[in-house]
Amino acid sequence: MCIGKEITDVLDYVPGYFKIKRYIRYKYATKDKDNTQITIGELPERIIDKGIPSEGLLATILVDKYVDHLPLHRQKQRFARENIDIASSTIDGWTAQSMGALKPLYEKFVMDIKNEGYLQADETTIKVLDPRKKNKTHLGYYWVYHAPISKLVLFDYSPTRASSAALPILENFEGYLQTDGYAGYYAYGKKPEITHLGCWAHARREFERALDNDRPRSEHALVEIQKLYAVERKARKQELSPEQTKELRLKESLPIINELGKWMFLQIKNTLPKSQIGKALAYSQSRWDKLSAYLMDGNLQIDNNLVENVIRPVALGRKNYLFAGSHDAAQKAAMVYTFFANCKKHDVNPYAWLKYTLENIQSINHKNIADLYPHNYKKMLESTKSK
Repeated sequence: MCIGKEITDVLDYVPGYFKIKRYIRYKYATKDKDNTQITIGELPERIIDKGIPSEGLLATILVDKYVDHLPLHRQKQRFARENIDIASSTIDGWTAQSMGALKPLYEKFVMDIKNEGYLQADETTIKVLDPRKKNKTHLGYYWVYHAPISKLVLFDYSPTRASSAALPILENFEGYLQTDGYAGYYAYGKKPEITHLGCWAHARREFERALDNDRPRSEHALVEIQKLYAVERKARKQELSPEQTKELRLKESLPIINELGKWMFLQIKNTLPKSQIGKALAYSQSRWDKLSAYLMDGNLQIDNNLVENVIRPVALGRKNYLFAGSHDAAQKAAMVYTFFANCKKHDVNPYAWLKYTLENIQSINHKNIADLYPHNYKKMLESTKSK
């Protein structure tokens, strides 16, 4: 006699596997012997015409490299374990063609993000093989832009860190621009159509560095800055609207900033400029208007941390595949980083998005190409589920 049952769930893993998708297309001929016409069904749209990889395999290769930081030569080793021998040059070619298919989507995305009224900007390094010097690398830069309101992210590559590198994005930009203290952004921040915002996280780091030099004054500044962050946590906890957030900041943060500014003004008069505490005081005081500007709008952030968080996957990638093969390859990688960063920001499965996009990007009407953005893909899925 059965008196019940116990159920035990065990998490197992089935390794990924390769399979062959076979398309069988029947040919038909007309019966007219004098004017025979042959017809055959069309193949589905493919990124690599007459090639063997499906869009699902191409998506896997790109996700493994740029999301999971698995270099292509290690992916080749994984193919070999399944008795699939593919030349490194072939995998490189598949990757390049996949990226080429995404270029129109990226170009449209660049146009759209320029119209955002609030951008955060930062940059990070990437080593690139220098064709002029054998076995030598050039230090290039990814310039990263984040729109906090719409949660859009853009990576752009430049061989240089000069301020001119930001021209493609910031030349005609209007609105709020939030950056760290790098002087390369100053020329843009001075434009009348731009309000330049500072970053309290960077100001705080300067005082953290000064703790060993002058602990009492450094701790005082850090405590006051922490009070500003406490106001931000309060606004988030209470889920305040932008208007309510601005009101709270003017009530609680503005007095703190005013008193801290007066204190710094007095302290800097009696401080050696080249001392660490002197550098910390000068950093904040010289940027005081920029550091205070976030009070003007409840949509603005107190710091640049959101864009810094976006950059972290690039740092992980640097440790695994070390360098880009060329400046062109670095720009293509910037394009892929852009889309995968947006997948992460909008909680979209990068593989599912990229597979869908590669399957549809060649046939979609160019007017509707923005429908393939990760956040719009997510809306499409949600709309489909609700029906």
